[in-house]
Amino acid sequence: MSSTPATPGLPISAQTIPLFPLGSTLFPDGRLPLQVFEVRYLDMIGRCIAQGSHFGVVALTEGAEVRRPGQSERFVGVGTVARIKQWSKPAAGLMRIDCSGVERFRILKAEQHKHGLWTAEVELIEADRVIPIPDELANTATALEHLLQSVMRQGLPESEVPIAAPFRLDDCGWVANRWAEMIPVPVAQKQSLLALDNPLLRLELVQDALDQLGWLK
Repeated sequence: MSSTPATPGLPISAQTIPLFPLGSTLFPDGRLPLQVFEVRYLDMIGRCIAQGSHFGVVALTEGAEVRRPGQSERFVGVGTVARIKQWSKPAAGLMRIDCSGVERFRILKAEQHKHGLWTAEVELIEADRVIPIPDELANTATALEHLLQSVMRQGLPESEVPIAAPFRLDDCGWVANRWAEMIPVPVAQKQSLLALDNPLLRLELVQDALDQLGWLK
């Protein structure tokens, strides 16, 4: 089956959502391609597509992305709602989906069901305020712009570009989130960035990490 647009997302009003624990952190406006083959997630994604609903992505602190008998799963308390943008079924028992991050949420109560699927009662976290990038942090935006230009020169299909448009290179939160997705730091450090309510502080911490990595000139 060729790639088909998912049903347009509905407003997130319900406070209970299914969860997809992963070994990585999804940030708002981030791009998340997934290959889905576990029955618990095939069923969940099928329902999300049919209903135009969303699911939550949370980072694992214990366990693996693929469930094994007797394996326990633990995950962080703050995650990001994922909206399905495109999906396809290249083979029986396999789905490919392209998702984008929407709102952040905080888990109030989580429950694992008989077939392994987690659901959680959540409260949504207010979206970042739009804060212009101050001069002392401008090098983070400039470096990201150069990286984007380099990627675009490769002529990759839009679906393979790791950062989705529109590019908001003058917004502290957006720039911080894009770098936070890419920098090679532990998941716990990424989670602390995700949970911050101050996008300016998040970008300051990202700048420190980029300096340590030698990614800024």
